[in-house]
Amino acid sequence: MVSRGAYLVETVGACGQCHTPRVGSEPDPDRHLAGHPANMPSPQYDNSLLQRGIFMVTGPSMTAYALPFGTVHASNLTPDEETGIGTWSEAIFIKTMQTGHHLGETNNRQILPPMPIRYYQEIAETDLKAIWAYLKTIKPIKNEVPPPLNPRGRPY
Repeated sequence: MVSRGAYLVETVGACGQCHTPRVGSEPDPDRHLAGHPANMPSPQYDNSLLQRGIFMVTGPSMTAYALPFGTVHASNLTPDEETGIGTWSEAIFIKTMQTGHHLGETNNRQILPPMPIRYYQEIAETDLKAIWAYLKTIKPIKNEVPPPLNPRGRPY
């Protein structure tokens, strides 16, 4: 299960492309899947960018994305119990992926773009279990990721 999950996370899902901070153009191996660094500023979006065909702005770590509807920060997927998914259960993780809502509860906030949640909702439950098994084996990294922000800069 763990090796299948590693394959899905590291290749097919390419999760590290958004959830691992970059240093220059390279992913930071010391912050693998730790999400947007807590100490980094969020990119800012100005609606005048739409007139120039620019829909999204990213920050230097490539883990935060400012769009017309607000700013999204890549989550900490490590098993850290305070700032990551360490207190989640497998059932919560699966329900989150299947519903597209934080903690799997439809009364919680939606998981927002650029996360392609619509496609992740179609992943077979056995593959979601494999992804979960792998994520539980990676190094826990303490990193409090900011919540998604609306266009006014306030949490959703």
